[in-house]
Amino acid sequence: MTHDLVSMGRTGVDIYPLDHGVGLEDVRTFEKFLGGSATNVAVATARYGHTAALITRVGRDAFGRYVRQEAERLGVDPAYITAIEGDGPPTPVTFCEVFPPDDFPLYFYRYPIAPDLLIEAADLPVEEIRAARVYWSTVTGLSQEPSRTAHFAAWEARGRRTHTVLDLDYRPMFWAHPDEASEQVGKALEHVTVAVGNREECEVAVGETDPQRAADALLERGLDLAIVKQGPKGVLAASRDERVEVPPFPVEVVNGLGAGDAFGGALVHGLIEGWDLRRILEFANVAGAIVASRLECSTAMPTTGEVESALASRQTDAEGAR
Repeated sequence: MTHDLVSMGRTGVDIYPLDHGVGLEDVRTFEKFLGGSATNVAVATARYGHTAALITRVGRDAFGRYVRQEAERLGVDPAYITAIEGDGPPTPVTFCEVFPPDDFPLYFYRYPIAPDLLIEAADLPVEEIRAARVYWSTVTGLSQEPSRTAHFAAWEARGRRTHTVLDLDYRPMFWAHPDEASEQVGKALEHVTVAVGNREECEVAVGETDPQRAADALLERGLDLAIVKQGPKGVLAASRDERVEVPPFPVEVVNGLGAGDAFGGALVHGLIEGWDLRRILEFANVAGAIVASRLECSTAMPTTGEVESALASRQTDAEGAR
């Protein structure tokens, strides 16, 4: 089966506190959710009615079974979510603290190595990767072997086909040194057509934090589209022919951790639908804001109707302010 999206990379279980404004040591109740950046993007894409598959690995344990079951329940093809053999590492869990509006410390339990970094090149569904309308991967997958080799093998198979996306998702705790990340991302950019990241991630990728210069540097690597998230300044997207900036969509933030993945799933939706750049950015920006107003990530991903309703409310508010 050819999927609209094939995503490869991080998965796990998010253990998020229901008590907010306190440290983990004082939290009394938690809830578990499906998590992991590549996983969330697949869920978000499926929420818009597209077919999505996830390539990842889990432990042979209860949380691994949960990942597979919950991904399938949320519309993601679990065919390539495989359990590691024997007594390998467990399915990772991630805790966070919630201090709205802008402080959400993350605690990753992925040691000594996470199963999703044990993806082997020999086990890749090469034809699926090659045929997918959008192929999505993240920088985290380059942080260790054998995942690093598997990612480059996937790109070689795809051959820099249109809509080969790299999420610049740089997490310093997964790397020995930023220079190692910069080296690997530099190589990866030679194989992709779209890159998405914030200013700090662009610095790791191309040595630039200024959004315009970062976009230029990414396009100079042969990309078709560079998207730079600017926080409170909104989002910049640049292609060879145009540049678009859209402002942020204001919401009361509950947990900002899933906003980037919601943006990613909405970006995939817009690319598949063939929308113009401004429409994609506006839709993705609102999708990210909606998830920031909710606690969890995967199950918080909005439907098309929810995003369009929020977009319509913004237009109504703008007209009323004139």
